[in-house]
Parts: sequence; structure tokens; C-alpha cells
Amino acid sequence: MKILVAVKRVIDYNVQIRIKEDGSGVVTDNVKMSTNPPDDNAIEEAVKIKEAGKATEVVAITVGEEKAQETVRKALAVGADRGIHVKVDGILEPLAVSKILQKIVDKEKPDLVFMGKQAIDDDCNQTGQMLSALLNWPQATFASKIDVNDNKLEVTREIDEGLETIEINVPAIVTCDLRLNEPRYASLPNIMKAKKKPIEEIAASDLGVDISPRLKQLKVEEPPKRKAGIKVANVAELVQKLKNEAKVI
Repeated sequence: MKILVAVKRVIDYNVQIRIKEDGSGVVTDNVKMSTNPPDDNAIEEAVKIKEAGKATEVVAITVGEEKAQETVRKALAVGADRGIHVKVDGILEPLAVSKILQKIVDKEKPDLVFMGKQAIDDDCNQTGQMLSALLNWPQATFASKIDVNDNKLEVTREIDEGLETIEINVPAIVTCDLRLNEPRYASLPNIMKAKKKPIEEIAASDLGVDISPRLKQLKVEEPPKRKAGIKVANVAELVQKLKNEAKVI
């Protein structure tokens, strides 16, 4: 069984996001970048499945500019066998990424495709679902537990009502939740070994897909500041304000 894992380079989750003065986007110059957190869970799960003897190869793939290759190197350092970097400049919409991944899936013939449930930069939560539609493969989103049984997966999903367990056939797309596992840290020896693992570079233009944007971004601005709260003297006043002012009861 071969597992393809998609990883994305995003602004580190510890960084305070700043908007550009002209409102054209967020500041990324000299900002710490890292792998999208749910993608770390996806890599960890793929490596664990391989360590359990249920997979023979884990391939990490990223789509982005030259520096995006750092995310592939990190994946190699924690256990992926080889990497693929589809080089493209600029911001890609989920549909464009899905089309690129479809071409890579056609080329690599994996049995499973793992990725994070969503990226923390755009929060779209669309790429996995779109890739599933393009490939006509079953999908299991928001996975918090994965059991591999021959040519089937039993997946526990995080949903609004709690947990849902489903069974799907392989090949399949799985988007991983943060609760799926605890990603390991890459040791220094493994980081050094990762430098010798192969990374195939592919130009997005060579894949023959239309990655032109479908959306036009008009302006980016910060959300309004949260207003200060108020203190109430007693429960009766609280109930009165909730009923007459907030109108929630």
C-alpha cells in the first residue's frame, strides 16, 4: 500500500497575523513559516501505518514556491520515504491544488491520500473534498481515528454531534483532524538523513491543468475589535439583559 500525503507551508500558528497597509493581503516577508498543523497529523498517521506493516511507502507532496520544499523535508525527517514538490508561484485556490493533486495521483497510483482537514491560513476545508470528486474516490473527512483493514478503512470522524464511525473502500481520500495523533519531533540524525532522500521537482505548468483563479480578492481587513464586557449586580439584572438587550432568551 502506498500513501500520498499532501502538506502545505503556512504562517506559523504562533505568529501574530498582520494586514498589509494597502489591504491587499497579509504580511509574509520575514515571517516564520511552518507546516500546516493538521498536515503534521496526516504525515504522522501515514508513518504509523507504515511502521505497523500496513503500508510500504509514504510519499509527501507540496504545491508552492521554492521555499515550500521545507515542508517536504520536514515530512521526510519524520518518516516519509520520498517527496514531490510541484513548483508554482503565487496563491492557489483549493480547486487548482486539487487538479494538480489529481495529476500526481494519476502518476503515482497511491492507495490512500492523506491531508490535513483544512489549512490555517485560508481555512477553506475544500481541497480533500474536491480531489475526491475529481478522482471519484470515497472520502472520510475530519478523521480522529483510522483503522486499516485489508482494502477497507474504518474511520472515526469528528462531527458537530460528536463522533461518527464509517467504513470506506480503498483507494480513498482522508482529511485528518488534530485529535488523530500526536505528531513526533524530527530528531537531528533523521533531519540529516532526510537531506539525502529524493525530492522530485515538477513545474505546475507541465501538468497541463488550468490553475487560474476563480475568485477575485477585493480587500483584506482585520475583524472588528471585541467590545468590552459589562458587570451586572445580580442574576435578575443578567436575565433582564439577556432577554431584552441580547435577546438570546
